[in-house]
Amino acid sequence: MTATYSQSPNKLISAANGVDYAYRETGGGPVPLLLLQHFRGNLDNWDPALIDALASARRVITFDNAGVGGSSGTTPPTVAQMARDAIAFLDAMQIDRADILGFSIGSFVAQDLALIRPAIVRRLVLASAAPQGAAGMHGWAPDVIGAVGGPEANPAGYLGVFFAQSPTSRQEGEQALGRMLSRSADRDKATGWQTRQAQYDAVCAWGIPDHAALARVSAIEMPVFVANGDSDPMILPRYSYLLAGLIPHARVKIYPDSARGFLFQHHADFAADVEAFLSDSR
Repeated sequence: MTATYSQSPNKLISAANGVDYAYRETGGGPVPLLLLQHFRGNLDNWDPALIDALASARRVITFDNAGVGGSSGTTPPTVAQMARDAIAFLDAMQIDRADILGFSIGSFVAQDLALIRPAIVRRLVLASAAPQGAAGMHGWAPDVIGAVGGPEANPAGYLGVFFAQSPTSRQEGEQALGRMLSRSADRDKATGWQTRQAQYDAVCAWGIPDHAALARVSAIEMPVFVANGDSDPMILPRYSYLLAGLIPHARVKIYPDSARGFLFQHHADFAADVEAFLSDSR
């Protein structure tokens, strides 16, 4: 019987770029699903309920990119280098074909990964995503970065950014946070301040308004599923429609009464939608 995500051990693998990558895997199947994490997130910031739902039908791999959490190295300040580091991890795992799910800054990395090495990406899921160069994406609102970008962990700030203001969404957020904190042994190393600074530099550079840069994603030719919550204060839902409109074979879904953490709040529905998308033979 396959271990649940909460039971999956932390593993390390050495890549040709000199980085030792921390990762977990669960489930099984011929085409793995690689998950790329959000700003400042590590292995423990994935909701186990979501991972287990995804892993019911396929092999799911989560990992810490270079310099993040339990991985060695230094977090780079550019999305492009993060994508190359993710490719180095896939090479070390001897994975030459994968589905990719990128969340927030992970969705930026996923876009560049698909552009740099398209042959490795079968299908692409972009959650809480925006294309490079979109106007209004040059950094986040002061209250948002203040809530999730401070030196110390801020559970209340996390809930305020990742979940909507309704009692239902906030309750779901507290339950999701509880699931993430339920693992008591073999937890991942917390992300450091260097990672925070480098990742936010990368976010700001990605968001410098550049109309010409928007055309980049028209080269993403594999099928793409773009998703977000209807109240995401960090990457507004309008960017989901913009991104899906720029990618030739993209579909979009916005989940109700939810914010940045829509994929945790609606974990069963989102996992079912992802599975339907990944299994679609069209």
